[in-house]
Amino acid sequence: MIKINYNPDVLSCLANLSSDEVFTPPNLANKILDLLPDDIWKDKATKFLDPCSKSGVFLREITKRLIKSLKDEIPDRQKRIEHILTRQVFGIAITELTAFLTRRSVYCSKFANGKYSVCENFTNEIGNIYFSRIHHTYVNKKCVFCGANQDLYQRGKELETYAYQFIHDSISEDLSKMKFDVIVGNPPYQLSDGGYRRSSSPIYNYFVHQAKKLKPKFLTMIIPSRWFAGGKGLTEFRKEILNDEQIKKIVDYEDSSQVFPGVDIAGGVCYFLWEKNFSGPCEIVNIKKDEKFISVRPLNEFKTLIRNGIAVSIIRKVKDKNETNMSTQVSSAKPFGLRTYVRPSKKGDIRLRWSGGEGFYERKKVSIGLDMIDNWKVIVSKVSYDHGGMPDKDGKRRVFSIIDILPPGTICTETYLVAGCFDNQGNAENLAKYLKTKFVRFLVSQLCFSHDIFKDKFEFVPILAMNIEWSDNILYKRYGLVEKEISFIETTIKTMA
Repeated sequence: MIKINYNPDVLSCLANLSSDEVFTPPNLANKILDLLPDDIWKDKATKFLDPCSKSGVFLREITKRLIKSLKDEIPDRQKRIEHILTRQVFGIAITELTAFLTRRSVYCSKFANGKYSVCENFTNEIGNIYFSRIHHTYVNKKCVFCGANQDLYQRGKELETYAYQFIHDSISEDLSKMKFDVIVGNPPYQLSDGGYRRSSSPIYNYFVHQAKKLKPKFLTMIIPSRWFAGGKGLTEFRKEILNDEQIKKIVDYEDSSQVFPGVDIAGGVCYFLWEKNFSGPCEIVNIKKDEKFISVRPLNEFKTLIRNGIAVSIIRKVKDKNETNMSTQVSSAKPFGLRTYVRPSKKGDIRLRWSGGEGFYERKKVSIGLDMIDNWKVIVSKVSYDHGGMPDKDGKRRVFSIIDILPPGTICTETYLVAGCFDNQGNAENLAKYLKTKFVRFLVSQLCFSHDIFKDKFEFVPILAMNIEWSDNILYKRYGLVEKEISFIETTIKTMA
């Protein structure tokens, strides 16, 4: 037997700081860097910036590529390293600890001018890896730069402030004067905003905005994919990205664990290439398990980004019919004005459906949705069956947890949405069957990237006459779906009894 010593890359073995501050594996960093044109590595004047460095993996891999590609331009290896590290590679760390880690990865020493640093020309400890502990700027208890909640993030010296330097208008004077050709990174994803049940707000959008302000030639970052169709406070960000013709390529992973092992990010993750001198349709690569779907199309064809090209062709056929969509029919949240915690009474003249069953309730306590009380109602669960829009291990989604019918005299809490109301039971039963079709649930799934389902998720679902019992086969024929499109639906949506 031959004994083989295996020395793993230490940057592939790091535990993540949290699900919001995720270390980038070296293989993923290189996939992202592969988006950049080949000739950029042969230019000794190109300047690179990672504005949200954690492990230093991007800067390390950039340095390795430059050392190889600039060999002919700068033959002496030590001079080449000195040039690259002092003039081409720059970073802003997100914490003091990650600043040390980044310097260790890039300079082989946590101090740039340390004894073991591979670069001998630095005269200070930080080199080109910057970090300054700064504080949020609060107005009405919210940070004006990132929205952080004052009660949560106004802290003593012993705790991190999470006031990230790059997005808090605190870039050093040296960096602010510098022209960066390439900005690349994996920014923090969200911050707790102190809302209901300690909700969180996305923060990666601020990093993208700030990077664009520096006007690089190329910008590439890996961020959650939830911005495609949802995400708290991301409406303007989504609109901006969808109308940005300089987005050249997006690579989208529906399952975040494919790139971040052991990390569950609802809705998946994507990385993109923004190119200053590019204008045109975007190449979108959707990766699901071992399948890769590639399409080239304008990002702003719809108000949301549809991640798969086959899905786009199906949606186009549905929209070509010019039928009214179900988002105009489905109720808003709290269809009867009752929160999830409302419970039945000991007595009452109507019935209340809540997450734990049914019981009596008094009609006089209802102030919203009065016109629906005495009709047959089809309800769907507001919380998706699929965790964060994620398919199961077989790559399939169910979408709705519950589809049910409430008879006249029965109402519900905000656990449910009312998908439709009728004055007869037959039409209600047909709508329930319609919603259970794979076709309808597929259309809803294209807009579901989080736990919650709201009325806007029904935007692609047409309103059809409910005196007909609809089936998948009938619907496939009605919208002229071809075998490839039918197969795509059948292999991505579960059967629902």
